[in-house]
Amino acid sequence: MNNQLMLFGHVGQVPEVKAFTSGHKVTKFSVAVKDFSNKAEDAKPLWIDVEAWDTVGDRVVSAITPGREIAVTGRLAINEYQTTDGDGISVRVSKPILKLNSFYLAGPKPDPEKKTKKTKAS
Repeated sequence: MNNQLMLFGHVGQVPEVKAFTSGHKVTKFSVAVKDFSNKAEDAKPLWIDVEAWDTVGDRVVSAITPGREIAVTGRLAINEYQTTDGDGISVRVSKPILKLNSFYLAGPKPDPEKKTKKTKAS
């Protein structure tokens, strides 16, 4: 049985596309989901990285904008890689990601004019 994960949140940045010489391409973006806390001031978003391959990635690029509320469905995977810390010691890092199967736009499309007006009035 395959794992399946569904998250509801807000898109963090413009999706980034990387093409490979094999003809495949991957689109990456992150989604902020609410993390539970008993204290409102302690509630911080939990950022989840999302990867969409080929045609699903094309749909992501054409429809998803930063700040947009979305529901994403996919397979949970773990990316592992080596990096070095500040002391030059090699460290193995494991990072959860969502391999996107589908997404659904939710809520109104963010209005960039509203954000601009709010900051000008402040």
